[in-house]
Parts: sequence; C-alpha cells; structure tokens
Amino acid sequence: MAHTAQPPRRRNAQRTRAAILAAATEVLMSQRSSVAMHEIARIAGVGQATLYRHFRDRYTLAAAVVRHHMDLLKQVIADGFEQPEAFRSLMYVVLQCQISMRPLVRLLRKGDPGTRDRYLRQLVAVLAEPLERARVAGYVRADCVPTDLALVFAMVEGAMESAADPEAGYAAARRCIDLILDGMFTDPKRASPGSH
Repeated sequence: MAHTAQPPRRRNAQRTRAAILAAATEVLMSQRSSVAMHEIARIAGVGQATLYRHFRDRYTLAAAVVRHHMDLLKQVIADGFEQPEAFRSLMYVVLQCQISMRPLVRLLRKGDPGTRDRYLRQLVAVLAEPLERARVAGYVRADCVPTDLALVFAMVEGAMESAADPEAGYAAARRCIDLILDGMFTDPKRASPGSH
C-alpha cells in the first residue's frame, strides 16, 4: 500500500506541538518558581492563542511533557539501555531528571493525586524489565523489586524538599542519589547472576 503524505497543515501542527513541548521542557527543567504559559509560547516562537489551541492549561501541557519523556525513556531503553550493565546509568539519568525538573514536579503535586500516581506506576512499569535483567545478571541486589523504585523516587523527593533553600535541596538530593545507587547496585564480579 502506498504511503500517503500528511497534509501540510497537519505537518505544521505537529512541528508547532513539538516546538511547544521542547520549550515547555526547557522551562520545566529550569529553577523557575512557576510555569508561565506566555514564556513557553515565547520560547516556542508561537502566539499564546496557538499555545492554548494545543494545550488548554499548564496541567494539560505538563501531562504532555510527562508522556513525551516517558516515550523518550522507552526509546532510550530500546536503543541500548536494555543491557543489564547500563541500568545504573539509566537510573542515574532518570533520578537527575527528577531533581532538575522542579517546576514539573511542583505542577504534578498540585494536580490530581490519581493522575500523579498513574504517572508513577507507568514510570515503574517502564523500568521494571531493565531492573529485572540487571538483577538476574547480578548488577542489582537480589532482593530489589520494581515497587522499590517508587521508594527510591520518594526518598530522592524527600531529600530535595527537606532543605531550607533550593541549592541545599539539590545537594541533598544528589547525595541521596549516590547513596541509593550504591546500596541498590552490586559488583557483578562478587555476585552470582540470579542469586537470591
């Protein structure tokens, strides 16, 4: 069956949406205290009316950013991070995103708790298979299970929020990440693969 080219208007809409998501990611990975839609529109190079045609509010946009990054994570895993020895690096990147995307985290915390919990379950599900491969290969401690990942995210968030100022929070969260990963991962030379 011949491939049908997309109409120019649809291609333009997809490009606009991609530009908005890229701009939103830039804002959400900043140290801004709030998410301003007009700032996202400016960075994306679109008018506010165009932005609101694609995303009705900050929460809709935040949800799209989460889905976009979840898709990117799946692609990264498929493109090589499925190897057991790469799981520590993958976890490090995911946890660094958690502490760098503070405006996004704050928006999600203000939103519907059910939606927030659903995103967490989706993230754990995406990481569950590479975790199991790393565990069976001896790179992760034998008693580590997917539900432990939710605890890891909660501990990093707790460290981030425990400090009196943002810089101290980042330092505490980075230290927490190092401690967690050192406790979660093993030296595969000392661990017998698949041991319990």
